[in-house]
Amino acid sequence: MKEFELINRYFTGRGITRRDVDLGIGDDCALISVPENCQLAVTTDTLVEGVHFFADIPPRALGHRILAVNLSDLAAMGAEPAWVSIGLTLSHIDQQWLEEFTEGMHDIAEYYNVQIIGGDTTEGPLTITVCAKGIVPKGKALTRSGAKNGDWIYVTGPLGDSGLAIEARKQGWNIAPEHLKSATERFNFPSPRVAAGQVLRGTATSAIDISDGLVADLSHILRQSGVGAVIHADKVPTSEALNSLSDDNVRLKLALAYGDDYELLYTVSDDNKNLLEAKLQQYGVEPVCIGQIINNDGKLELLYHNQTWPLPDVGFEHFS
Repeated sequence: MKEFELINRYFTGRGITRRDVDLGIGDDCALISVPENCQLAVTTDTLVEGVHFFADIPPRALGHRILAVNLSDLAAMGAEPAWVSIGLTLSHIDQQWLEEFTEGMHDIAEYYNVQIIGGDTTEGPLTITVCAKGIVPKGKALTRSGAKNGDWIYVTGPLGDSGLAIEARKQGWNIAPEHLKSATERFNFPSPRVAAGQVLRGTATSAIDISDGLVADLSHILRQSGVGAVIHADKVPTSEALNSLSDDNVRLKLALAYGDDYELLYTVSDDNKNLLEAKLQQYGVEPVCIGQIINNDGKLELLYHNQTWPLPDVGFEHFS
């Protein structure tokens, strides 16, 4: 199978067709119409085998995951996902692998009403780059720079399961099969908080998705907003799987510093926090307050049962 055969078989004519796509796959560029009084939100991520995922990840899960992590970035800005383009580098053509991979990708794209509008294919080590685009009303995008003294800090769901799945495999931890299965499912099939991001728009003061770890991602908000924060580690939501670990240090490090959770971390004023809780609950999200913004120029203080707790090492970084 050659490059254009691959494109025609697995991409052309598959998935949804949006009315705002004037020209999709098959030309030098795609043409799209952006609605009036909206801004275009654009994000790009690259996933590399052995760095972002294990070589034996089910191809359907990988197809889901590559789109989910990009849609999570759009969610963090309050954007509605609309279009994606994909750069796919393959060491060889495996038609069964490609069929399952693209099924996973098309399934999540259809769920979120996203059209695949183009990209590129090439030969080399397995690497996937996704450029996702979304729409947000002009001037209404969520950013990392709006947190203010006194705001409350929330997360939209449990943290640490992806870290548990990865470390259990790497370290050979003996944990219950049902816990390993649930943690692995959360890593393989993350659920971007797209609806929650749009609910936060206009009310939350800042937001970010948790990809590099709670401490690292919150630090981005603190730095760009010029504020500090106090976090209560015992209030950070965690799953039954993570809670099965007996070592507090290990459990907290996974929840606070590991990343790959793709929940949203947001700040909200005292006046609006109850309103946002109620609105998010209508979408099946149970937000949890884990701390508060304080005006101390970027310092992050971590408490565990009201006792000072050392900050874990920051989340994942390339070229560390």
